[in-house]
Amino acid sequence: MVGKAGKVGWIAGALLLASCSQAPNAQPEQRHEFNIGWSIYAGWMPWPYAQQAGIVKKWADKYGIKINIVQVNDYVESVNQYTAGKFDGVTVANMDALTIPAAGGKDTSAIIVGDYSNGNDGILLKGADKLSAIKGKQVYLVELSVSHYLLARALGTAGLATSDVKTVNTSDADIVGAFASPDVQAAVAWNPQLSVMKAQTGVKEVFSSADIPGEILDLLVVDTATLKANPNLGKALTGIWYETVALMKREDAKGKEARAAMAKLAGSKPEMFDSQLATTYLYSDPKAAVAATSAPALVTTMTRVRDFSFSKGLFKGASSADAVGMAFPGGKTLGDPQHVTLRFDESYMKLAADGKL
Repeated sequence: MVGKAGKVGWIAGALLLASCSQAPNAQPEQRHEFNIGWSIYAGWMPWPYAQQAGIVKKWADKYGIKINIVQVNDYVESVNQYTAGKFDGVTVANMDALTIPAAGGKDTSAIIVGDYSNGNDGILLKGADKLSAIKGKQVYLVELSVSHYLLARALGTAGLATSDVKTVNTSDADIVGAFASPDVQAAVAWNPQLSVMKAQTGVKEVFSSADIPGEILDLLVVDTATLKANPNLGKALTGIWYETVALMKREDAKGKEARAAMAKLAGSKPEMFDSQLATTYLYSDPKAAVAATSAPALVTTMTRVRDFSFSKGLFKGASSADAVGMAFPGGKTLGDPQHVTLRFDESYMKLAADGKL
């Protein structure tokens, strides 16, 4: 199974401002047909399965619309296409929602907080079993990605600074091969690459996303103007998500069948897919998702994410981390309240929780 192939904000680079300059002031319009982009990752496989199983059509028909669930093989490309207006919504990690569309000026609403990485991302060392042994080493990872964020958070917990290591930028496609070299002693990766690398002799995982639960979030985001003009899109997508995840979590034959179908769609085997689900904390209960989205901890997390992103130059041309505004439930904002481009909108998940979809 291919992981979130990139989870990266930096690749979009200078394309952002040109590609989404129309988004914040785009005139909302009522429409009938919508396109949602997705890429392969354990926590996002409910979307293509729902399309295959007829769940997408069921909910779209209920609200008199049509929804196309469109696969993009490259994760970063899917987010770039959303930013450029080719998709009405996309599956994306919280850091990348901030650094790609939102930092580029595209007003974006996170309407489903689907899961968080609970061990799907990790730091590996050879010949050592403590994080402190990483000091002075070259660390292979996808720079300016959530792997880089995970490393920074881990170093902080060990009283180390980012200057105590040297990062070596390595693509997710190449990191397994690079780590196999005897010369490479440290790496940060995500599944499925992480599980392959952990299986090597003498390798220990010394820190993982399970040590910072709730910080690496996986979302479904939608263009805010489109959502305002077409609230039924938000309702249908939310209905699709919770019906499919409820089926996915079942322990009976139907649940097993659904997970096996998702594994196949991901190009994986059921046992491998199940092992990745084990390190993915799914918010299958909409009440839990609403609580997580409304909790002060999310503001704390996004403060860390935006401060890290700004420190690495991911807010192009910005003079401070406050340049990109974010809005949270209850009227709380972070950054410039006059330039909010990332909104955590719990209202659709709340409709699901209240049985009002």
